[in-house]
Amino acid sequence: MVVSPHALATSAGARILARGGNAYDAAVAISACLAVVYPHMTGIGGDSFWLLYNRSEQSLRGYNGSGRSGCGASRERFAAMGMTAVPTRGPLSAVTVPGMVDSWAEILGTYGTMALPEVLEPAIGYAVSGFPLSRDQQLQTAARLELLRSMPGTVGIYAPGGLKAPAAGSRFVQRELGRSLQKLAAGGRDAFYKGEIGAAIVQALAAEGGILTADDFADHHGDWVLPVTGSYRGTKLAQMPPNSQGFAGIMAAHIVENFDLERIGHGTYEYYHLLVEALKLSFRDRNRVLTDPAFSPVDVGTLTDKAYCAKLAGEIDMSRAAGMDSAPLGSDTAYAAVTDGEGNAVSFIQSLYFEFGSGFTAGDTGILLQNRGSFFSLDPAHVNRLEPRKRTFHTLMPAMALREDRPFLLYGTQGGEGQPQTQTALLTRIMDFGMDPQEAISAPRWLWGRTWGEETRELKLESRIPAGVADQLAAAGHVVKRVSAYDGAAGHAGAILIREDGTRFGGSDPRSDGAAIGW
Repeated sequence: MVVSPHALATSAGARILARGGNAYDAAVAISACLAVVYPHMTGIGGDSFWLLYNRSEQSLRGYNGSGRSGCGASRERFAAMGMTAVPTRGPLSAVTVPGMVDSWAEILGTYGTMALPEVLEPAIGYAVSGFPLSRDQQLQTAARLELLRSMPGTVGIYAPGGLKAPAAGSRFVQRELGRSLQKLAAGGRDAFYKGEIGAAIVQALAAEGGILTADDFADHHGDWVLPVTGSYRGTKLAQMPPNSQGFAGIMAAHIVENFDLERIGHGTYEYYHLLVEALKLSFRDRNRVLTDPAFSPVDVGTLTDKAYCAKLAGEIDMSRAAGMDSAPLGSDTAYAAVTDGEGNAVSFIQSLYFEFGSGFTAGDTGILLQNRGSFFSLDPAHVNRLEPRKRTFHTLMPAMALREDRPFLLYGTQGGEGQPQTQTALLTRIMDFGMDPQEAISAPRWLWGRTWGEETRELKLESRIPAGVADQLAAAGHVVKRVSAYDGAAGHAGAILIREDGTRFGGSDPRSDGAAIGW
């Protein structure tokens, strides 16, 4: 079973499985394909996080494919330029090394059965020959046309002429990116971090006063990590450890577990209010502590402890919204999952952070660089303050639930602040209300908090949520905003459910351009 937010990427993973590849081969093929066909959301200039279950080893591991800030990245450097924050766009926002390519090499080298050129073949084909531009890319290009126009090397690729976004369905070609992928296929990981591609990226950044150097690329490495675990209604939950916000999803599940959702009922005022309030409490602790644990330890055990979460549950007033603020986070991401016939499973997510990332395309590489490091703080007292060789607070959080230590549910979604919110919705809908993945994903969703450019911490409700429920939420103090029936702000979710008899059920988000393929 394969799910992703773009049908061509899903198809690429299915093709690899049909050729005899395993889940890890397929996952890298999907990841690379998403970097081409969903380029406004993700790319090889960004990061990725992976949860990987191996049936023969009966092991669950995580791979942290996020990059660290450059050796020259410091608060003093930005202060000398008169800045009080790391820029959110442009070459100066690209302060962390892209980690995704390293993760491909490590996962294939550890668990794969195919060579890199073979799994990159679909992505290279779509980059060089083109593909029908997605509805989501057209909408995001139109919305960010002014940004693209400010980056000559970028607008020529994504909106030639700079006057309007290409039409959805028109052939979209990325020849420069295709050449970079071909070089990567031929030269492997080192072509990116120690060779021609990395050198071109560094040279393009240097010409614009950028921070990253050749040494920063050469020194990069991802890390195999142990997942953070918890449980919900007796089912084991697994998330990526910090610098990922994954523990916030486990905290929210542990808080919600203290309530009788069957009595509350799905889709009621109490259902939405409870989940929003539980997530606010997990965000409060997340914002206080989350950063690179190599610089500031994060006591995940205490935060996810069930007794502590029960105490947090006692803080929830079921008649009144708590007045908490939220951090403005980027929300553009791509989640995917794959299981193979041998029982292996991969739940993974990748991103450029904002839509089109930094907006800066490095020279003639065709590679958009992420702006993930723009979330670093220049406040020396802030836990996530900018320092050299540091990973930032990361929103990416692929999830997996297990029964008898075997995968039961792979799930995740696009959306920075929305990721733990939608994950909690999917978990409760499947576990408490018996929905299959497609039902759970398609049901009305919400998003609490702020994204960049928004002044208020709104509770966005899809219009399919009954007006009476919305009115009750507003009366309780939520800042309610009604949005469209299947609104992109609610994210692009995906899920795979595996029953005890091995039957798989996939769900793909109607808010995306994705698909689920299984056999």
